Amino acid sequence: MASQHLKGQRVAILTTDGFEQSELLEPRKALEAAGAQVDVVAPKGGSVKGWNHTDWGETVKVDVELSEAHADEYAALMLPGGVMNPDRLRMDEEAVQFVQSFVDARKPIAAICHGPQILIETGVVKGRQMTSWPSLKTDLINAGAQWMDQEVVTDQGLVTSRKPADIPAFNRKMIEEFAEGVHDRSARRNRSASAESQV
Repeated sequence: MASQHLKGQRVAILTTDGFEQSELLEPRKALEAAGAQVDVVAPKGGSVKGWNHTDWGETVKVDVELSEAHADEYAALMLPGGVMNPDRLRMDEEAVQFVQSFVDARKPIAAICHGPQILIETGVVKGRQMTSWPSLKTDLINAGAQWMDQEVVTDQGLVTSRKPADIPAFNRKMIEEFAEGVHDRSARRNRSASAESQV
């Protein structure tokens, strides 16, 4: 993680109160160690409060209030989990639109645990290989995703993991995908089809 793969990149972490503490703090630390400038973006200014397994945890400073955040100023997006956090965000139209902007621009997105919940609102999960906390399995499948029980799943710039124990693998893949930048999904599919036709 010490190499500066993300030097010069700006990454947004979208969250609100009730995020799972380790799923924000550890990926943020890994992103910063890789050279990224990381902004915690939230619907309200000031700070947001984490959830540490079974009780309230640390308070984290909000760097940019959501109303002032612009997706075109960021290279990638990270979505931490926690039961309360993603459920609140998916009901926030401004938060969904912020995520939608990354989807539309084909910028890489990493989501862990319950984090993928807001992605359902954007339609990006349809046809994608993903994982999540097990309780989201049915929701993702119903939204068209191919759910897999693996510590980390990567599909054309979309990185997902199941739980805090997966964070080391999640961080490695997140940094790898964020370093690759914008993903041209249609071109990648065409290359794959071309390669298969030559076999």
